[in-house]
Amino acid sequence: MRYIIECSYRGTAFHGWQIQPNATSVQEYIEKALSMVLKEKIEITGSSRTDAGVHAAQQFAHFDLDKLIESPEKLVNSLNGILTKDIAIHQIKLVSDEFHSRFDATHRKYIYKIQQEKSPFGYETSYFYKAKLDLDLMNKAGDLMQQYLDFQCFSKVKTDVQTFNCKIEFAYWEQQGQTLLFHIKADRFLRGMVRAIVGTMIEIGAGRLSLADFEQIIVSKNRNNAGRAVPPEGLTLVEVGYKF
Repeated sequence: MRYIIECSYRGTAFHGWQIQPNATSVQEYIEKALSMVLKEKIEITGSSRTDAGVHAAQQFAHFDLDKLIESPEKLVNSLNGILTKDIAIHQIKLVSDEFHSRFDATHRKYIYKIQQEKSPFGYETSYFYKAKLDLDLMNKAGDLMQQYLDFQCFSKVKTDVQTFNCKIEFAYWEQQGQTLLFHIKADRFLRGMVRAIVGTMIEIGAGRLSLADFEQIIVSKNRNNAGRAVPPEGLTLVEVGYKF
């Protein structure tokens, strides 16, 4: 039997979602907690592989188990009692044996948060950038991206993927007081893609790149032409969609 698990986490203390040698990961913590409670080795497969320091308000994973979980709510409570305060489990439910948390996801949505006023609160979940930015131009860049599919220019160079195509549904900025929020939704994302997009858009908002430059960067398919990746602490995976 296959189960889906919904969780959220603050990524500050972790080296990303995926298990890796000699580094703490969200996947490792959840697998250990599940294995302890269910009294057998459990391996989970996540919907998205967030990088070190990146957060998730909504993340999903699936795992297989030979027996029926009689009380998913009780399991959720047990896991939350074991796990670190940086990880929360929200629900566990039975799905079809063919379900795959990564490949069956219809979309992902991320938000990148920039604080333009120094504050001792929220610094672990936002990026402090004081300089004034032209959001109108940055939003035009977001509209421009919807005309393209290949975003190799925003992908980490050493990544094992079959295609660099991503269908972006929307990409826009909004201002809430001294906070800038970048919203982006697509069917899939490449490694480091959102942080590279934000870093390049900052160059546009600061007047160092034009919209024509931005378009040429996309066409070039060259990561060296795009802007630097902004810090991970401002990025949060906020939504993963499925057709249940």
